[in-house]
Amino acid sequence: MTTTLVRDPERAGSGPATLSLAGLLTVLLGAGLSIIDFFIVNIALPTIDRTLDASPAMLELVVAAYGIAYGVLLVLGGRLGDAFGRRRLFTAGLALFTLTSLFCGLAPTAGTLVVARAAQGAAAALMVPQVLSTIQATTTGERRSRAVGWYGATAGLSMIVGQLLGGVLVDADIAGLTWRPIFLVNVPIGLVALLIVRRTVPETRAVNPLGVDRTGTVLFGLLVLALLVPLMEGHSLGWPAWVWLLLGAVPFLAAAFVTAQRRAERAGSVPLVPPSVVGMPSMRRGLLLGAPFFVGFGAFMFVYAVTLQDGLRVDALGAGLAITPMAVAFLAASLISSRLVARFGPLVVPAGAAVQLLGVGIMIVTTLTAWPELHIAQLAPGMAIAGFGQGMAMTTVFRVVLSRVPAERAGVGSGILVTTQQVSLAAGVATLGSLYLWLAEPGVLGTRNAFALVMLIQILIATVIVIAGRKLPDPRVG
Repeated sequence: MTTTLVRDPERAGSGPATLSLAGLLTVLLGAGLSIIDFFIVNIALPTIDRTLDASPAMLELVVAAYGIAYGVLLVLGGRLGDAFGRRRLFTAGLALFTLTSLFCGLAPTAGTLVVARAAQGAAAALMVPQVLSTIQATTTGERRSRAVGWYGATAGLSMIVGQLLGGVLVDADIAGLTWRPIFLVNVPIGLVALLIVRRTVPETRAVNPLGVDRTGTVLFGLLVLALLVPLMEGHSLGWPAWVWLLLGAVPFLAAAFVTAQRRAERAGSVPLVPPSVVGMPSMRRGLLLGAPFFVGFGAFMFVYAVTLQDGLRVDALGAGLAITPMAVAFLAASLISSRLVARFGPLVVPAGAAVQLLGVGIMIVTTLTAWPELHIAQLAPGMAIAGFGQGMAMTTVFRVVLSRVPAERAGVGSGILVTTQQVSLAAGVATLGSLYLWLAEPGVLGTRNAFALVMLIQILIATVIVIAGRKLPDPRVG
């Protein structure tokens, strides 16, 4: 199977299409919007609770519905882009994302909001895989490396900016709409992007598109649901029996999925997640390191927001602005990551994890010594150092994973990577986030010690990455 570039008729004589800077910025905008909307609700949940009278389980679903639909459909979205055109699927996903954002902003009840969030996540799953696959199919060499680096930077910054923007919009209470502008703001942005996407983004697709792996898609969907629904809803529902039954089914569903994928590939077809692609050293090792990194990152953002609002009684705006030192440092690291990778290769990942480890350690010491008079300004140094390390590591992990994926497998490779990222982020919120909520309860550890313990787990994750990251393949060789 090969990849072809499909150009607009009026450009037919201009030679092979490539992704311009304007095109790159357009697709990165779509990717950024989808990631921002996973995190933006963290700050708004208390306000949503007050205005819609939502139960704790329903509030969990406001977060979970988006993440689950997104994670389940991402790989399928990449496959559909390969078959029907990546720009076409990006445009369709962006249009649906804009529409479902409007539905979220107008939702009259908590149940309606959950349904709209699930639809929004499904739209994002159509849009986001096309970003990396378009980059893979329309760039080569150092241009591809830089573009993938910018994607990694966009992904990380969007996670941080989501909570910052959420705090600003909720506190502004625009036209008395409280939390609703966090979704409504996507509508004008999405409309502008739709107007320019055809002029800036070249169309690409596979010459011999792969069919849809129905068995693999169903098994993968069941596996993600069985894993994420219990982890996200178990704590708020008191861990009923059905939660444990679903968790118990996870290893059996995983075994069935892996077996089906191997059998399909041996039979000559291309499964949803081809073992031959996952087995590439760059992808296998990169994902094995990337998964725990994203688990820790998702938990970090959730726990930090909850600690500020529930533990230190910081308002939505203050909780959002408290992310600023991390955002600035993350951006700075992302801007220099290309030069660092060019000189030091994969060693940038363990180096970044080591810097992150230092920043989180400073935050732990600061919290334990200054509580309960802790001010967000005291956390800024640790946040900035941790953000710089995260920026170094995250952007480089993306480059490592995709460095050896051929253009004809761009949709498959990008779908696997983004799915791993999304499922890991959701799992981090579900596992370490739930652990924090339990430990923070009165009579257990309390907010201060619960925060310190979860941050200590972050240090353990970073330590593993420091040690194992030295064996990553070199992304400069692709």
